[in-house]
Amino acid sequence: MARASFIQPVKVRPAAVAGRFYPAQAAELRRVIESFLGNVQLDNAAAPKAVIAPHAGYIYSGPIAASAHARFASARQVIQRIVLIGPSHYVSFEGLAVSSAQAFETPLGLTPVDTESVRRICALPQVRVVDQAHAREHALEVHLPFLQVVLGDFSIVPLMVSEASEEAVAEVIESLWGGPETRFVISSDLSHYHDYAAARDMDLVTSRSVEQLRPEDITEGRACGRTAICGLLQAARKNGLRGRTVDLRNSGDTAGPRSEVVGYGAFVFEGA
Repeated sequence: MARASFIQPVKVRPAAVAGRFYPAQAAELRRVIESFLGNVQLDNAAAPKAVIAPHAGYIYSGPIAASAHARFASARQVIQRIVLIGPSHYVSFEGLAVSSAQAFETPLGLTPVDTESVRRICALPQVRVVDQAHAREHALEVHLPFLQVVLGDFSIVPLMVSEASEEAVAEVIESLWGGPETRFVISSDLSHYHDYAAARDMDLVTSRSVEQLRPEDITEGRACGRTAICGLLQAARKNGLRGRTVDLRNSGDTAGPRSEVVGYGAFVFEGA
């Protein structure tokens, strides 16, 4: 699969949360990400086909997100396309939304959109262009700097999920499955605003459900990106992948108080 190329003028989706969710200056942003990545304890497993990673501000969820993204590094020369799927926080719509942009911007530069794949999946009834859903959204953007540092040259298929079924998400994932050149990043935090002990218990149950590829056990309130997660679990089960938790913490472990926390998990999906 050829990498996406730019034809001037390029329609760019500009960075929306630089300076809020992560540093706005390129040098500082790269330093922070490299520090997070440098603290990840890697194993000898092959680079995963898919990961689930959190999307909060870096001071809260950055170390956990790094635990997922660092595992793509061993396939840097192989990976050409990342399918990014996350929940829409600001705009409600039917189905899944792609962007008409040709590139997404962060302080580290532009990442091209695989416009050919976008055009192809728009043939599915649940997929359509909704630029408003992408304009202010952080759920996909916060992953891009990690991927830019880890992978360098790659293209993305950015997808926001709103009013869609798990099956609709799974169908889109299947249509983009590809080979070793394609990997998936599902963007989701876990439990929200419980006390530290309650959140740990809830997130541990969710972690086990992810590892067992049991979307039916991930109920409302356990993950803001629940629909995207469950769609991935359906596809993973169909394609013989194994789920594994590589990091499970919450904001009380990183930078916040423990009276009300948000849960974060890093999960990888590897070949059977």
